[in-house]
Amino acid sequence: MVSEWQDSLRCEVQAGRFRLIVDEPESAGGSDMGPQPTELFLSSVASCFTLALAYSAKRRGTVVDAINVTVTGVYDGPRFRSVRVHAHVACDPAELPGLVQQAERVCYVTNTLRSELTLEIVPELIGA
Repeated sequence: MVSEWQDSLRCEVQAGRFRLIVDEPESAGGSDMGPQPTELFLSSVASCFTLALAYSAKRRGTVVDAINVTVTGVYDGPRFRSVRVHAHVACDPAELPGLVQQAERVCYVTNTLRSELTLEIVPELIGA
């Protein structure tokens, strides 16, 4: 992933062959031309768990008619204190617990959040 500042509080992120505009709302000094970084963070959790459920259903042979994942976060200063993943799945009720357990095992994003993560920030001057 590469992010390049555009102006004010807006940047453009290149994710593979896709480009995303990321911005802050006007109330925070941005121009509201794209989702906020925290919205993308929660979107990453939601989308990864959605796909983990779909993948797990296919692997298990579970018939699923619909999957809808809602993710909410509770702020605690400049970070999230908690994140809640609410998975709505249209399937045989007896299959749901095992399906969710398997999805939890294969979801990269939720597994990363549950683990001890090493985050390294490397500063470098442009043109140096």
